[in-house]
Amino acid sequence: MAPRDSALRTFVWTWGAPLAVALPLLVAPLVLSDFRLNLLGKFLTYAIVALGLDLIWGYGGMLSLGQGLFFGLGGYAMAMYLKLETSGSRLPDFMSWSGLEALPIFWEPFRSPVVALCAVVLLPMAIASAVGYLVFRSRVQGVYFSLITQGLTLIASILFIGQQAVTGGTNGITNLKTIFGFTRGAAGTQTVLYFVTLFCLGALYLLCRKLTQSRFGRLLVAMRDDENRVRFLGYNPVTLKTLVFALSAGMAGVAGALFVCQVGLISPSSMGVIPSVEMVTWVAVGGRGTLIGAVVGAILVSLGKSALSESYPEVWQLGFGALFAASVMLLPKGVSGFLQRHVAKLSRRRTDGVAGPAGGDEVDPAAGPEAPATTGR
Repeated sequence: MAPRDSALRTFVWTWGAPLAVALPLLVAPLVLSDFRLNLLGKFLTYAIVALGLDLIWGYGGMLSLGQGLFFGLGGYAMAMYLKLETSGSRLPDFMSWSGLEALPIFWEPFRSPVVALCAVVLLPMAIASAVGYLVFRSRVQGVYFSLITQGLTLIASILFIGQQAVTGGTNGITNLKTIFGFTRGAAGTQTVLYFVTLFCLGALYLLCRKLTQSRFGRLLVAMRDDENRVRFLGYNPVTLKTLVFALSAGMAGVAGALFVCQVGLISPSSMGVIPSVEMVTWVAVGGRGTLIGAVVGAILVSLGKSALSESYPEVWQLGFGALFAASVMLLPKGVSGFLQRHVAKLSRRRTDGVAGPAGGDEVDPAAGPEAPATTGR
């Protein structure tokens, strides 16, 4: 392939694709109603979860079915602060209904916004680090790792449902009216929340991109392809796996906190097994190991789900399932893989047209500039 065409493809996937996603999101507040803008802001929080999941699954090769747990922990940490802010000096309503007369001691630190914001990130990362270290030290991987994370999510959701007096039970923590002194439902507040969410998504995307292009990212991909060789070279896969698992959990926690700010509630239904599996579909549809594909997948799947549920409220789940099955069968490498393949074809045709039949090298159409390399060091 000519260097000029290679540079063009690199530019397209490095800057073109992210800009093509970012520009419509930046102008969305100018054309969308308050309701639609709030809905899009919620989808952006899903995109943050998908980014973290792509980091651990697409690059690390570890399918976590427990991202809903970390999403919920971040959401509950933020909701506890917002609930205390809304309640003022009174006891939160669901505690009074459950017969409590005093605030539980572990709720007290969440009167501070600093503690709450730190807990949003550190609590999921701490739990993921502890679980990940024990699991990876035992060399548990593959489907067994997926089942363990799914089991933890199920246990946590059941625990939160059972502790009605301190978690709100099935209903969760609701009726969050203010956020840092501003009315949460006001149009201006929602617009600011949308841009804060968009900023967090952009910053975390750049962070993930920096990580995947660094030695850490190359080690992550090498470990995915041949863990024994990485161990033979002197690296410790347990540390690498635990670190990336904790990073993805922290990102899910941030997404959960922003979700609570956008929606105004959090409940066990947002952190159970079904939401965790749905998070995997976002990355699968968008395309693994590309980052931007995870963002696009989360937004597209959420938009499709919302449109189907509004137009066909009785059968939307069947339509959504058929749409997902069709996308997986027709686009096995996701939307990003489909686009990469066609850009590669166009580039090859252009090269053949310039250099004649003998010009241009054969290129793997699925290997875009963002496709992970398999370098060990």
